[in-house]
This record gives sequence, C-alpha cells and structure tokens, in this order.
Amino acid sequence: MNIEQLKFPIGKFKTPESFSPQDISNWISIIENTPAQIEAAVKGLTEEQLNTPYRPGGWTIRQVVHHLPDSHMNSYIRFKWTLTEDSPIIKAYDERSWGELEDGKNAPIELSVQLLKSLHARWVVMLKNLSEADLEKCFTHPESGEQISLNEMVALYAWHSQHHLAHIQVAISSFQ
Repeated sequence: MNIEQLKFPIGKFKTPESFSPQDISNWISIIENTPAQIEAAVKGLTEEQLNTPYRPGGWTIRQVVHHLPDSHMNSYIRFKWTLTEDSPIIKAYDERSWGELEDGKNAPIELSVQLLKSLHARWVVMLKNLSEADLEKCFTHPESGEQISLNEMVALYAWHSQHHLAHIQVAISSFQ
C-alpha cells in the first residue's frame, strides 16, 4: 500500500449528491454497528500491537481507538446544537493535539470502547428519530464558514467510522 492508501484505505469522503431515507438508514446502521466492530478488531491485541502506528507518521491503534469517541462526542454535540438552535456556529477542535494528550496516547482502550458503545447507543436513538426536516438543518463551521447539514453529517460519520476501522485493520494485517 502506498501512503495515500494507508491514509485513506476506504477512499476520501465524498459528500453525497442526494440523501434518500434508505441511505440515511444504512449510514445509521453503520454508526450503530461501529462500536462492536471496533471492539472485535482490537480484542486480544498486545500493548505492543496497540502502540503500533497504522502508517508511518500516523497514530497508533490506541490513539485511533481513543480518537473515535473524541470525534464522535463532538459530532453528537453538534447534532444537539443544530437541532436546538438556528444554524449555530459550532466549536472546532484540534483533533491532532487531542490525540497527543496523555489519555489519547496511553489510556487503556477499554475506556474508549465502552464510551463509544454508550455514545453510539444514545446517538442512534437520536438519529433514528430525526425527521427529514431535522436532517436538513445546518450548522456553520467556524473555520470555513460552510453550512453543513445533518444529512451530510450522518454520511460523514458513517464514513469516519469505517475509515478508522480500516486503519485498525490495516495495522493488524501487518502483524500476520
């Protein structure tokens, strides 16, 4: 694999041109199933394996596992803001720096696996009960000024879930 394939093992995210109810349902299913997939992927890994980067210069498997609830908590809160405020300007965060904090680099992965399970269970309850009008609501990104719909966010976070699961799987395949 070349570096670009290692960075984007399932390809880069492309915003869909349309959002059918079936698409939304499929993406919600991906989000719903991600915690179990992550848990199964990392089960039985040694400390040495958890501290292996998925690519040169990339995060370790441990950091990827911790990144998922960090990122998905931010997304969950963005959904809540968007559903309760009129086109809110969301808070951006420096995910790279978060991944370098002590909890991201060294905490037991079980903490983030359990957090991801609980977070996704609650998030999926919200997602499954959104109307088409809710899904069309938008927030504003503070850096780009771009208006982003919740439709797009569901697609993005389904992709994001699979993107990082693939990073873990690529790293694990190097052990065999």
